[in-house]
Amino acid sequence: MTKTSETGRKLPELSRLEAKLGHRFAERSLLETALTHMSADQRRLASYQRLEFLGDRVLGLSIADMLFTTFPQAVEGDMSRRLADLVRKETCAEVAAAWELGPHLRLGEGEILAGARKNKAILADACEAVIGAVFIDGGYAAARKLVEAGFGQRLLKPVTPLRDAKTALQEWAQGQGHPTPTYAELGRSGPDHAPVFRIVVRIGTLSEAEAEGRSKRLAEQAAAETLLRRQGLWNENAEGEHG
Repeated sequence: MTKTSETGRKLPELSRLEAKLGHRFAERSLLETALTHMSADQRRLASYQRLEFLGDRVLGLSIADMLFTTFPQAVEGDMSRRLADLVRKETCAEVAAAWELGPHLRLGEGEILAGARKNKAILADACEAVIGAVFIDGGYAAARKLVEAGFGQRLLKPVTPLRDAKTALQEWAQGQGHPTPTYAELGRSGPDHAPVFRIVVRIGTLSEAEAEGRSKRLAEQAAAETLLRRQGLWNENAEGEHG
């Protein structure tokens, strides 16, 4: 049996999704809320936003738990890089697609026409919301089992190489839900033919980082690297731009 959405379209039975997730809900309404976009119900509390908030934290804890167990010899910086790579929105969207969340999403007509069932940002949010729903319905053990099933194979893949510090910092910030990094020139010194630029990088409420370079580009890279090192996400083997 199918269920009719607000727009008159047919939604697949949630029992099929539960089988895909490997979790049968005691409180089915939690799963329904986890699949409800704001466009389908303008009441903020009726959408998946609160569950997404919770699921994001449960996902981070579950992945950290898995990394700690799977890589007993890994240093903190390596685990932090893997964590950032696994919880980023792009990875969550891939997992949501594997769970086939798209057809089950409750969306407004405008979002449906815009192709929101394949929208990576919405899929990523729904992925986290479903994890939050399972956490409430079955506790941490059930949520961790779901995360392990969805993210386990990705956990073993090599970490995506860092192309340069600015790119790495931007990807990390996005994966953690922080604003995009911004760079500002604090000043310059030295002769006109060989100036030294001082740049600061800021990300929301995080502590800013400063660095100098022979050009603005190099100073920005150095500032980004400084902030990455502070977060334990950069080491001497990282593939940065140093020229």
